[in-house]
Amino acid sequence: MSAVNSRTFEDVKAVIVSCHQSCTPSEKISFYNNWANFYEQDVAVLDYRAPSLAANAVAAHFCGERQDALVLDVACGTGMVAKLMTKDGFQHFVGVDASEAMLQQASESGLYQDLKLALLGEEPLPVQLGHFDIVLVVGGLSMGHLEVKVIRELCQAARQGGLICMTTRSNPGNLSYKAALEDEIKQMEEEGLWCGVDVTEEKEWERAVNEHEEGYVSGCVYLFKKL
Repeated sequence: MSAVNSRTFEDVKAVIVSCHQSCTPSEKISFYNNWANFYEQDVAVLDYRAPSLAANAVAAHFCGERQDALVLDVACGTGMVAKLMTKDGFQHFVGVDASEAMLQQASESGLYQDLKLALLGEEPLPVQLGHFDIVLVVGGLSMGHLEVKVIRELCQAARQGGLICMTTRSNPGNLSYKAALEDEIKQMEEEGLWCGVDVTEEKEWERAVNEHEEGYVSGCVYLFKKL
């Protein structure tokens, strides 16, 4: 059961700042384990829109039978994306995350047929490759989190013609990561691994927490089809 949240925006801001101070993978995992009970309430305070933007992008472009589609939710956290996609008619979810406490929250949602504990970049993606109609990573692709190279594994996990949906922030602190991500995306296009379906920049991604930023930071949703 998630804890009741009475924290203010300043409280949540302090949590996010402490996350950026967690440097090693084990420290990062420990941070998310400790945050799991408050996570959904806290990101609501931040007006974090990436999950809904990603779910909307997939729903707008997926052409198959939604009730039959196999969805791989990488860096699934507590299951926010699956909860949104269920409202659009999707029913079959496999989740992967490095935080055991986050996976426990996702399990309690009752939406996932399988949940896997793995730290991508250090461990291989623990699923059948070439199997999924939709592969998503929402929130995991940013500075200090997943390495850019993991998007190749996401592509490998999708079946031919499957959709891969990815998100990242566009704020100044993440621009170098975003540039590296887009370089890898372009390289994979040139290699004939996938083709672009939609790229959407969103100005109001989430409320800014950096002391040098005000209002909202921006972000980007990428949608690709495996060739």
